[in-house]
Amino acid sequence: MKRTYLYAAMTKDEAQHSRMTFYEAVKLKRKGNSMAQEIADRRDVDFVLYEQLGIEELIKCEKYREFNRKSLDLVISEARNLAIKELLPANAPGDKEGCRFENGKVIVPSSFHRAFDLYRKGEWIAMLDDTEVGGQGLPVTVAISAAEYFNGANCSFSMYPGLCHGAGKLVEIFGTPKQKELFLGKMYAGQWGGSMLLTEPEAGSDVGNLTTSAKKNPDGTYSITGNKIFITGGEQDLTENIIHPVLARIEGAPEGTKGISLFLVPKIWVNDDGSLGEPNDVVCTGIEEKLGIHGSSTCSLSLGSRGKCRGTLLGEENKGMKAMFHMMNEARLGVGIQAFSMASAAYLHALDYARNRVQGRPLLKMFDQSAPRVPIIEHPDVRRMLIWMKAHVEGMRSFIYYIGNCFDILSTTKSKEDREKYWGYIEVLTPIVKAYCSDKAFEVCTQAVQVYGGYGYTAEFPVEQLLRDCKITSIYEGTNGIQAMDLIGRKLGMKNGKPLMELLGEINKTIAEAKKHAKLKDSAEKAEAAVEKLGKIALHIGKTAMSEKILTAFAFASPMLDVMGDVIMAWMHLWRASIAIPKLEKLTGNADGQAIKEMASKNKNVAYYEGQYLTAEYFMCSVLPKTMGNMDAILNINSAPIDMPQESFGS
Repeated sequence: MKRTYLYAAMTKDEAQHSRMTFYEAVKLKRKGNSMAQEIADRRDVDFVLYEQLGIEELIKCEKYREFNRKSLDLVISEARNLAIKELLPANAPGDKEGCRFENGKVIVPSSFHRAFDLYRKGEWIAMLDDTEVGGQGLPVTVAISAAEYFNGANCSFSMYPGLCHGAGKLVEIFGTPKQKELFLGKMYAGQWGGSMLLTEPEAGSDVGNLTTSAKKNPDGTYSITGNKIFITGGEQDLTENIIHPVLARIEGAPEGTKGISLFLVPKIWVNDDGSLGEPNDVVCTGIEEKLGIHGSSTCSLSLGSRGKCRGTLLGEENKGMKAMFHMMNEARLGVGIQAFSMASAAYLHALDYARNRVQGRPLLKMFDQSAPRVPIIEHPDVRRMLIWMKAHVEGMRSFIYYIGNCFDILSTTKSKEDREKYWGYIEVLTPIVKAYCSDKAFEVCTQAVQVYGGYGYTAEFPVEQLLRDCKITSIYEGTNGIQAMDLIGRKLGMKNGKPLMELLGEINKTIAEAKKHAKLKDSAEKAEAAVEKLGKIALHIGKTAMSEKILTAFAFASPMLDVMGDVIMAWMHLWRASIAIPKLEKLTGNADGQAIKEMASKNKNVAYYEGQYLTAEYFMCSVLPKTMGNMDAILNINSAPIDMPQESFGS
């Protein structure tokens, strides 16, 4: 892995661009530039990687033999440096400046150019890909930890290199030797950009209704004609060329998704020798004004309006959707990472604010006029919000990293049984990680604004932008409702429910391990009851979906996904606590609660491990009971949403 550049502390101008007063920036420097803690909690990142998932065992295998813990730590530290010193200072200015559309061109925020150049030179785009195709060969789990820093620092920026990778991956998997020769190296190097052209004005979620057409030419290329909308990064001035994967229907192909093919359509035509030729007939007709992610260009594109748009077939004819799903599944995991990363940043901002914002007397001394004001973290309701955020952020980190670890196991195991098992887990968990994490991340951002109070609602503090930017994650790459429909319509019943049952079996193993610890017995029993009930409602909703009540079943698809997400979070917290308690006991011996609290004020490891136990206890006692109630609603499935006449919803 090439090392990215190390950076000096923020200047006065950079601090002001980061929406901090200069005084606040100076105070930050006095803390040793602790801004990193306001993007991702490095202690928790290390816990998940090394203590929960045991990445050091993974890197003993042949594929990752060149890595050791020191080198992986260096990668994460360099990602942190780039995020803090370059991506974060570009975030607020990029939000304020936004993208501009001028004479058919998109001009991205000026602050993004230096950041993109450093990101590209650091070879971060293909960090998890094989070295044979120009990648760094990192484990997926470690790449996710780097992505957490990047997305938490600047989500809008991170989309541009992310699309370079996503489109390049399609070329790597489905491209001909010639296509790989022409495109792959420059896309993975960030010299050329990428996009994903699916959506049309009348074919959003219903992709099979697209009208973009392809006509084969005598030279083997295809003439492409059509219009696409909501295209992220469809036009930008960061790269000299953009390679567009485009879904279109070859003339005479079947209707619906069965007749869709995938094409590579460069913004500028690429000659056989790799040089750039004439501009292709791909025209940006405008960009969207959006609630958030202002630095990310969301484009409308016209293909072939002058009859001169050419592309080459990528993969087989009429197999475009199958190919595109490879990119979409990567993108859906990426969206979960995006959302969670912003939630992590929002939580840590709120935590820092709560520790420093002095307001009000302690509750037990509220009538004592002589009592000093205290930081708001001492107020019970603020602590309630913070522990809710902490529980969801840390649970999501473990959840997302776990999926990355499933990919790592797939790439290293020789066992066919293990490959089938872990691929089944990925299939079942992908719609959940996209939808659940984006929904809960937005709630975390909302709670962060609430902790700030009125200040949080202003543009002077970062949580306002995080809230706006985070909302899109529940919408793009398949709305969360579609993810829920995919879950109950396809994933739960895969292979007669085998992947789901095996996944519940994994959770039960963790529960059995947790029961060995007296402090976790009650939490383990609560989780066990939730898993048992989840199995029942999965069977119930599956049967309902196969009956005449199919519409009613799908009206409960989103609640079903939500309760599955909660149970997975309970699993993650129980797993985390099972690791933490023996280490806590080793540090504290037989100390009681008050003594541990005093020790935690002096020992960071005691504080961390005690926090894991208490967070798990909170989740089982305060969140999981609501989950059980939501499961009751699914078991008592009600048809009112379907029975309601359209007119009865209101005029």
